[in-house]
Amino acid sequence: MVSEPDRFGVLLRGGARGVVAAMAMTGMRTVSSGLGLLKQAPPEEVATEGLPCLFSRIPAENRDEVIELAHWLYGAGAGAVFGMLPAPIRRHAWAGPAYGIAIWLAFEAGIAPLLGLRERELDASDRLMVAADHVLYGLVLGARPRRV
Repeated sequence: MVSEPDRFGVLLRGGARGVVAAMAMTGMRTVSSGLGLLKQAPPEEVATEGLPCLFSRIPAENRDEVIELAHWLYGAGAGAVFGMLPAPIRRHAWAGPAYGIAIWLAFEAGIAPLLGLRERELDASDRLMVAADHVLYGLVLGARPRRV
């Protein structure tokens, strides 16, 4: 069993990895959107279509930054949860990418319907890009530092 101080450290490290992983997703989404492979990223969709009354209170000149910070916070929370998984599970090379895909599927099956999203169907390119950036999230989240 993990002691309380150790549990806090695990949560903090997992959260920090989650923020960095969400930042990596931002870079990937910038490229995929710029190339026309992704029409609208889920964080923007949540803000503009799922929570428009909350989103409309944010000054227009700060909306992109608030959406990004909210995504990083979500990534931190998911990273902290990953950090609390048993070490033998987290150590598998596939654990991070599988976790990233699981987060996406949980969003699609749970959060999106609760927010009234997905009235339009995502096309294959959108699905592929969102899946790919969640795999990237998991790769970054699950990476273990190499000692040299």
